[in-house]
Amino acid sequence: MSVPLDIVTDLGHGGRWTSLRASGREWLWRREAPERNGARPGAPFVDAGGLEECLPTVRGTPDHGDVWSRPWARAGDRDVVHGDHFRLARTIRATDGAAEVDYELTAEPGFLFVWAAHALLDLSGRASLHLTEGAPTRLFPEAAPLLTGEWPSDAPWAEGKWPAPRGLRLDRFGPDDGTAVGAVVDAPHACVHDGPDRLSFALEADGQPLSVALWRNLGGFPDGRPYRSTGVEPMLGRVFDLASAGPGDAARVPASGAVRWRLTVAPDCRCT
Repeated sequence: MSVPLDIVTDLGHGGRWTSLRASGREWLWRREAPERNGARPGAPFVDAGGLEECLPTVRGTPDHGDVWSRPWARAGDRDVVHGDHFRLARTIRATDGAAEVDYELTAEPGFLFVWAAHALLDLSGRASLHLTEGAPTRLFPEAAPLLTGEWPSDAPWAEGKWPAPRGLRLDRFGPDDGTAVGAVVDAPHACVHDGPDRLSFALEADGQPLSVALWRNLGGFPDGRPYRSTGVEPMLGRVFDLASAGPGDAARVPASGAVRWRLTVAPDCRCT
């Protein structure tokens, strides 16, 4: 039996997904952040939860990209936003027991970008994340205090294998412990298990780097007023910050001037 998946978005405020529900469960975590509604391009990121569209970067400049702070518009069956040097269009449609989200970015050939479906999920301490066993995984500098070995000198990231890169197990969310870790896993799909509930993401794009980013903030961020937030983020690219991308680390617009990709979200387990 298929389970309907309901998605609500806010076009006026960055095209943000404000609700993702299945079988009476709300999957998206949210927090009160009234200043989110007044954000303008170039502003520091305001974390209100939900799922934010991050493009052309996640970390770096502009903070969490250029489209979360811009109003989107409806054009036929598409949600459309214009950023600096690009246009992004999104179509969300229901399928049998899932939702398919088709994206198209148009820009000058050679334009480099990182995109992430920055989904902050409302998860219990017993939740687990399932990705391809042994998949290459990049840890970022905030993980350094949690590793047994030394951080590579001047390195923007350290590499290991899922689910425990460099000995740091990441497939369990667990209770709050005052830590915050970001990672990017070289895998096109992910599944979250939380008690009897399941949520899966699958990403498809021809000729582009596919990954899943993890943000496991167990009360370690931000400084001064930390809170818990746990993100599972399908991504084009292999880095959070476009400025740090090496060869093959970012998506690239081909000669046609357009990149197309599909995100499938389902309220069931599609682990392989």
